[in-house]
Amino acid sequence: MNENILVDKSFAFAIRVVKLYKYLCDDKKEYVLSKQLLRSGTSIGANINESQEAQSKNDFIAKLSISLKEARESKYWIELLKETDYLTQKEADRTIGDLVEILKLLTTIIKSTKSNLKENNAK
Repeated sequence: MNENILVDKSFAFAIRVVKLYKYLCDDKKEYVLSKQLLRSGTSIGANINESQEAQSKNDFIAKLSISLKEARESKYWIELLKETDYLTQKEADRTIGDLVEILKLLTTIIKSTKSNLKENNAK
């Protein structure tokens, strides 16, 4: 089986976001901010999955760039939920910790793919 750490981590993050969304709705009665987080947090993995069947390197970069934007947006919503007392510092830190790993992986992959693309185009 072909292991892809980015696919695995983004899927695990999506699961965490869905569970967090349920918690925020059921226990905290918060529906607006949590819905925004649900959309952006699950979109990360969906776009990463799409990138696995990209039609070109540019398409691959575009899909991962969308994931990167969605990850940054998710971080914003988590921080906002923390600052408005819907999440504790500990809850926010754990979720952001997972997200930071994904952000680093995405940034590295995008940069290296762009660099490889430039090198191949220069030949």
